[in-house]
Formats: sequence, C-alpha cells, structure tokens
Amino acid sequence: MNLVRLALRRPYTSAIAAMLVLLLGGLSITRMIVDIFPVIDIPVVLVVWNYNGLTTEDMERRVVFISERAYSTTVNGISRIESQSIPGIGILKVYFQPGTEIGGAIAQIAAVNNTILRNAPPGMQPPAVIQFNASNVPVVQMTLSSNTLSEQQIFDYSLNFIRVRLFTIPGLSTPGPFGGKQRQINVDVDPGLLASKGFSLTDVVNALQTSNVIVPAGTARIGEREYNVQLNSSPSTVDRFNALPLGVFNGAPVTIGDVGHVSDSFATQSSIVHVNGKRAVYLAILKHADASTLAVVDAARDALPEIQAAAPSGLDLKLDFDQSVFVRAAVENVVHEAIISSILVSVLILVFLGSWRNTVIVSASIPLSVFAGILALFLTGNSINLMTLGGLALAIGLLVDNATVTIENIHRNLTLGKPLTIAILDGAGEVIQPLTVATLAICIVFFPVVLLFGVARFLFIPLAATVVFCMLASYAMSFTVVPTFARLLLAGAGEHHGPPRGIFGLFDRGFDRFRSGYERVLIGGLRHRGFTLLCFVGLLLVTGLAARSLGMDFFPSADVGLIKLHYRAPAGTRIEDTEKLVLRVEDTIRKIIPANELDTVNDTVGVPSSFNLAFVPSDNVGDMDAEILISLKHEHHPTIDYMRSMRRDLPGQFPGSLFYFQTADIVSQVLNFGLPAPIDVQIQDVNFERSSALAQRLLARMRTIPGVADPHIVQVLNYPALQIDVDRLRAAKLRISQRDVASNMLTSLSSSVLVAPNFFLNPQNNVNYSVAVQTPIEQIHSIDDLMNTPVSTPDTVTTDTEARPAAKVMRLNDVASVYPRSSLESVNHYTVQRELDIAANVDGRDLGGTAAEIQSAINDISKGLPITTHIDIRGQNEVMMASFRSLAIGMILAVILVYALLVILFQSWVDPLIIMMAVPGGLIGIIWMLALTGTTINVESLMGSIMTIGISVSNSILVVSFANELRARSGGTLGALEAVIQSGTIRLRPVLMTALAMIIGMVPMALGLGDAGEQNAPLGRAVIGGLIVATFATLLIVPVFYTLLRRKPPSLHMLDARFAAESAGQAGSGDAAHA
Repeated sequence: MNLVRLALRRPYTSAIAAMLVLLLGGLSITRMIVDIFPVIDIPVVLVVWNYNGLTTEDMERRVVFISERAYSTTVNGISRIESQSIPGIGILKVYFQPGTEIGGAIAQIAAVNNTILRNAPPGMQPPAVIQFNASNVPVVQMTLSSNTLSEQQIFDYSLNFIRVRLFTIPGLSTPGPFGGKQRQINVDVDPGLLASKGFSLTDVVNALQTSNVIVPAGTARIGEREYNVQLNSSPSTVDRFNALPLGVFNGAPVTIGDVGHVSDSFATQSSIVHVNGKRAVYLAILKHADASTLAVVDAARDALPEIQAAAPSGLDLKLDFDQSVFVRAAVENVVHEAIISSILVSVLILVFLGSWRNTVIVSASIPLSVFAGILALFLTGNSINLMTLGGLALAIGLLVDNATVTIENIHRNLTLGKPLTIAILDGAGEVIQPLTVATLAICIVFFPVVLLFGVARFLFIPLAATVVFCMLASYAMSFTVVPTFARLLLAGAGEHHGPPRGIFGLFDRGFDRFRSGYERVLIGGLRHRGFTLLCFVGLLLVTGLAARSLGMDFFPSADVGLIKLHYRAPAGTRIEDTEKLVLRVEDTIRKIIPANELDTVNDTVGVPSSFNLAFVPSDNVGDMDAEILISLKHEHHPTIDYMRSMRRDLPGQFPGSLFYFQTADIVSQVLNFGLPAPIDVQIQDVNFERSSALAQRLLARMRTIPGVADPHIVQVLNYPALQIDVDRLRAAKLRISQRDVASNMLTSLSSSVLVAPNFFLNPQNNVNYSVAVQTPIEQIHSIDDLMNTPVSTPDTVTTDTEARPAAKVMRLNDVASVYPRSSLESVNHYTVQRELDIAANVDGRDLGGTAAEIQSAINDISKGLPITTHIDIRGQNEVMMASFRSLAIGMILAVILVYALLVILFQSWVDPLIIMMAVPGGLIGIIWMLALTGTTINVESLMGSIMTIGISVSNSILVVSFANELRARSGGTLGALEAVIQSGTIRLRPVLMTALAMIIGMVPMALGLGDAGEQNAPLGRAVIGGLIVATFATLLIVPVFYTLLRRKPPSLHMLDARFAAESAGQAGSGDAAHA
C-alpha cells in the first residue's frame, strides 16, 4: 500500500520512470545481438593436423591416437574427445567440462602439441588449434565466378585479397576458399629424363633448397659509407627456376629445366565447386559466437559493392544461401505475433471493462513491461533470439494480468460509490497480496532451469529470464503506473456513475447472465462433489493414456527452403569422374524441382582443405564424395516433398551410388552440434571386423523401421589402395634406405610442399607461393609408371663432377613389389576408441519414437555380445533425451517450489494444496491440445507447460485468497461453501479476463502462420490448451477441494488473532506488574 500511496503522491516520478524505461529499452534494442539462438557456450577446442600424403591408418595411429592419449592425461577438465582421420588430415574435437577457461585449455593443448611433434612422422607441421562453438555455422556464402578469369585466378584473389577485406568486419570469420585451383609454382619432373641424367626427385628438392634461399648477407663498410649487401638468393621470375643447377652429368652441368619444367600453375585440385552447373569458388562466411547473424550478413552485403569495384574485371560476386533471411523472418514473425496479441488483448479488456480509459491504463503496461524486460536482458548480456522473443510473446498475455486485476478491482470499488482516491487505494490494497503471490508463483516455476545442463541450459535460461524480468516489471507497473494513470484518466470521467451503456452494457448484461449460469453450475458441482471429482480423475487417467501417443522432438522444424544432399560415388572414383556424375545428378534435380521454384544449386566435389573442414564440418572424405546444396525460392511447395522425390528417383538412375540428406537449416546445424544427421548410432568394439559386421546387421534392421530415412554407414570401409612392400635386404645391397624410397614417393605423388617448404615471392602482389617438386599426375597412367619412379642412392646424391651412368639410378620396381588391397578412407574415434557410425534422418515420424524403435533393434542385436562392445544412439536424440529428463525434473521441482512458496505466504499446508489442484487440469489441457493439433512434445511445448503451471496457480490464488478474505471479514460465521461460491462468482470476471487475455495473446503464435512460425507454435498451443482446462479446474475443481479441505477458518487469520491476543495479554500483565 505504501508503494501505491507513494505513486499517487508523486505522479511526476512515475511519469519520468516510465519515460526512462521506454528510452533505455529502445536504445537497448538497437545495441543487442540478433540471432536464431542464444550463445551456446559449450567449451570445445578443435585441433587440426595436416600432412598431405599420409594414409588414414598412419594419421590415426601415429598422430591422432597419440594426441588423444596425450590430451586426456595432461590437459585439465576434458569431458570427452572425438576425432576423425582421413588421408592427410586429422581433426580432434576436445570437449571440456562446463565452466572451463577456454584460453587456458588452448594454451595447454598447444604446449602438449610440441611434445607430440617429436613422436609424429618426420616433416609433420604443428597443428592449428581453434576454439569451436555450436553457433559457428555458415550464415552466408560469397560466390565468385567468371567467364574470363581462370579458377586459379579466382581462388588466388579470394584467398589473398577478399578474405583480408572480410576480416575487418566485426564478428565475421571465413576459412579458405572452397573449390578453385590454388596457385602454386610447380616443378614438374619427367621421371624418364631424371633417371637418364642420373638424378632422383630428392636431388631436385635439395637443389631447390640450396638455390632458392632467403638468407641475409649483412652490411659492408666501404670508404665513408655503409652499404646494405643484397644477394640474388631467390629467382625474381618463375622462368628463372628452370636455370637453377641440379648437378653435373658426364661433365656437363644439369639444370632443373633439363629434367622437367617450372611453371606458374596450381596444386593438384582436390575440391571442385559448381554454382548452377558452372565451375566457381565460394567463401563460407561464419559469425563469431558473440556476434549477430543479421549484423554480420548485412555488413558483408554492404561491403560487396566495394569489393566488386576493386575486383579484377570479369569477376562476379554474389551472396547465396543467406541464413539471415530465416533469422530475420523468425524475428519479424514473433514481433508481428506480439503486436497482434497486444491488439487482441486490448480489445478483450475493452469488452470486459467497457471503458476505453481502463483499456488505455491496462494496455499502457504492456510496452512499459516489455521495454523494461528488454532493458534487463541487455544489462544481463542476453541477445534477441527465438528464445527471448518467445519469452516476450509468452509474457504479453501475462503482462496485463496484474494490471487487469488491479484496474478491475478499482472499477468494482468505484461502482460501490467510493471516491476515486479511496477506490484506488482500496482496490489496489485488496489485490496486492494475491498478486504478489501470483507473480512470485509464475517467476518461481522457472527457477529449476538454472539446474539444467548442456544445450538445454543455454536455450531455456534466456527464455525464463525474459518472462521473469517482464513479470517483475508488470508487477511494479500495477502498483505505480496503473494507480497514477487511473487517477489521471478516471478523475471526473463519471466512470462509477451508473451501469455501462451501449454495446458494453449489452456485454455486461450478457456476462451477468453467464455469471448466474456459472453460479448454478458451481452449486451443482459442489452438491455432487463425489461425481465431479470422479469425472475429473477419470479424465486425468484417460489423458495419461493419450500422453503415451504423443511423439517427441527436440525442437520444432521449419521449412526454410534449403536442401543439402550428399552424393557418394563408388569408392575410389576419381574427382573428375565424380564431377561428371554430380552434374548429371543436378540435371535430374532440375527435372524434379520446377524452374520457377528453384533458386540456386551449389555443389562441392572432393575434400576441402583441413582448415575448411575444421570450420565447416563435411562428410566429404574422398574424391568420390560431393555435397549438393539447393536453395528454393520464397514461394515454393513443401521442401520435404521434393526431398522424398529425390530419395525415390535418384538411386535408381545412379546405381552403385549412395544418396542421403544432411541438415541444411541453421537451427538443425546448431542443435546437431556439427553432426550431419539427428540420429547417430555409434558402434565401438576392440575388434573392428566385428564392429563392421554389427554395423551391417543394424543397418539392415534400421532400413525396416518406419520413420528412418537415409540410413548409411558414415565411414568408407572399402577404399582401393596399392600396398608397396620394399625388400629391405635387397634395397640395402643397392645402398637404398627405406627413407630414400619414402621421400621420393612422397615427393612424386604428393609434392615437396610439406617435407621441404620452398617459396616464390611474386613481386606484383607481394604474396608468397609454394614451390612444389612433383611428378605430373598425368604422367602416372599405370602401376608400371608408378613403379618406374626413380629412388635415391648414395651415388646419385653426391656432387662430384665425375660422369655417373644412368644405370646407377634405381627405380622403385628394383627394390619393391606392389599388390592391390582395400583400406579405410576415414576412421572416427570416440573417447580414444575406434567407432563406426550409422547416421539416419527422420521422415514422417517423431524423433523420439524412431529412436526408441532403433534402440529396441540395438537391444536385440546386442544379446550375447562381449562386454567390450558398445552400441549407443547419439546425436540430437541424445541431447533431446538429456534435456527432457532435466526438464521433467525441473517441472516436478517447480511444483514443489510453488507449493513451498504458497505455504510460506499462506502459513498453511491446506490452502496451497487446494490451489495446486488446478495444475493437473493444466496438464490435461496441454496433452489434449498437443494431441488434437498433431504437435509433438518438444522444448517449446515443455516451456509452455512450465508456464501453464504458474498461470493456473496464479488464477487459483485469486479464488482461494478471496474466499479466505470473505470468511475473515464475516468473523468466521461464513462457511466454506458460501465463501467459495461468493468468491467464484465475484472473481469470475478477473479470472476469465486474465485467462482469456493469455489465450487470445497466444493464438497468433499457436497458428504459426508466418515465416518460421512453426518454431514457436508448440509453445502457444501448450499454453492455450493448458489454460482452457486449468481455468475450468480453477472455477470448479478448486472450489470442490476448498469445501472438502478448508472446513475451518483459514489458519493465517487464527494465528494472527492468537498472536494479537497473546500480545495484548502480555501487555496487560506488564501494566499490572508496573502498577
């Protein structure tokens, strides 16, 4: 009451406070990050090893496995380690315990890497150590294409110039270009000429290392001056590399140009990109975890004209696959829903109160509370995202509750003939206690979210904080701004003279008839309490059975018009052949999707660079792999229909190939945390052959399970390989070591870039380019060509000037034999143990039901297996089940906390129990609404369920507290039956107003009509269904329990009376003693 009196006495203070809230809240909106999700700050570090030419098995056993053991035994706070090994690349993903200081973790890993290098294969370079975040997903692609420039020129310009410009944009990062040809100075050696001159590839590498060096000469003091002495240590043009001396043969000097050719060319292409069927290059633009998707994409778009203007003539730049379109649509959709909700709620209040002045007073609390909540979010470091916006939309219906109850009670006191000021004080005073309890009840139901862990914690805490901030602001507004505005707008307005007139009078008379009807129903329900409770319990049991039919998903899906199709040709297919197949696949796709709905088709054939793989996870592990990304125009048929058509048609047209879809939208990519599919079955066994057999058996079972789509084994287990066995004794007789053979083979097939780095500085752009010694790939057509590779001998590496016959140079077939075999193209580890993955999508069924049936199949297959064999379902399903378990515990804890709060405030065990009887009604409504609308149980519907608990309790508080108040005023003469009937009929209007305000406010969200509206629709549906039945329970079931459990007067008033009597008695005794 003191707060209300202060607000009435200091109206200008309330006005200034309201203005400051609007001003600071508006400024906060302009400064907050806008994204799809809150920052999911799970500490993860990526370690990327790179050694071109190293086989998968050697990368796994000699680099990755050593790294995993070293990290797990020396780095603090590790939760688990996942890794992938493919030819030449090893990627480790190190997960840390929550709260780990990521900077210290990176420093520890970097220090351990120095030790690992001493045990790694010779020539291995230090790895890249990168902080990883679930939010680090591509938000847009910058595509570069040209009709006049070569792929080499496009790649070079994007790598060395465009990336440098993009890095100046705050919050933006981009790895290397995808596709194209990387500029490189190639020393293409002819093996025949090389052998005829008595040299090997090692000699060429050594010649480069000794002739192309950057070593300072120093200064010379001659006469009165000091000169900088400069040497021609490095050739100034590419052609001059041909003149570098290699050695002497038959007394004549031999240059590099005599055994090969040096050209300004490109490295062997391992990745090809097409944009709409045409070769191109693209840059994947990522945002930092603490950056706004909209801000990053908008900044990149704003920089595009400047970059285009400075680009070489003929280079076309374009932004494709813009994820900010979805983010912007989702944000705008929630904002539109909130505006519509506010309008509908205001109309509802106008109808119920019959006064535009009362409506203005209540409606003014909506923007004030919202802006106050946004200001609090900004001060606490939160962003604008689907979760916080969902919290705001959820809170709008609640924001008017406190103001509605307050103004309705002021209105009721005015109709009793009280003066305005007295009516305001009495009206606010009568509801301040129940509103305090109701507000705290709604706030406290969200307390358990602080106990969540993992992804669920980062998703739900911002939503809960939004609702709590707005509710506390609404409570403050109800006893400051509402009384002030009431005194201002209702003064002399004649609001309390006579009944409403016109349409409002018609509604009022209709409501009176409805109230009378409700009173009769209530009296009938109280007379037949047993039958009423029996029906309620029966409905509860039936609802429990219906709940078992509800499906489970982690997060609602939305049709964003993006498709990501993975194509895998038969193992070992060359990249140029895979390219041709992919173009044919794209032609088929264009026949499936009409041209007026198809926007862009991009593909990536082959393996991206190790750095790109670290930032942008991909299933491309060999030249036979390709990812096809399809973007549909805004007006298109359901994306899932086209996916089903492709799933049906493509395998038949491309026999022997594998097709499966991967997650394409930003929501699924974030929630999958880098995994390509929502279901990932991992098989671990010390016997890898047994794991492979189990994987094939389980894959066959999964193909028969309804809802399972695109099941496949992720790893390639049958990649063709050539095993070269060196006869060490014979090689030793020929004075050839294993190292000689390995060095020459590595240089011939994979170039000398890593083992002997050498560079050419281009004076035109000041960029260093690698100089690579290699055998041109087109010169090795057969196994015979491979076996004719020259290998070094001690004679051939000498530098004397004596003639050395060509026969002295030994070829590979002189010391080795070769035979074909199959090998692993990719190997994955989970917790330092090999594992096989079966990935699968879900189509036409919920994730939880599909995963449950897969688990049943796993249980059947696992019978009789050794204890060392583990088969687990991971991926999004694992995160979903962990989150649901946490939320279930949270909901139970929320009920307990609300009950405890009510006990404290009511000083009674019985009254809180009566009030809580509305909660089962809310659960009944939620389950039936989800069942009738075909909505699954997911994080959004669960958050709506938690909210329903608080709302149902808050309405019940109004009925129970007012019944207690009526009995207290009567001095105990009013019985429970009469009190609850009067309380129900008198509080019918505010209860219905608050419930209908929330229900109507949720209707736009529940319909999910706008872009990305499917994301928040389950939340609105859960709240609507829960409130409909919870309101029924509040008005009928709660009164029944009140008459059963609250026969005696409320204990609070009895305690007050006893305390007053005891205090008076003590005072009297004190006075007598004093006398």
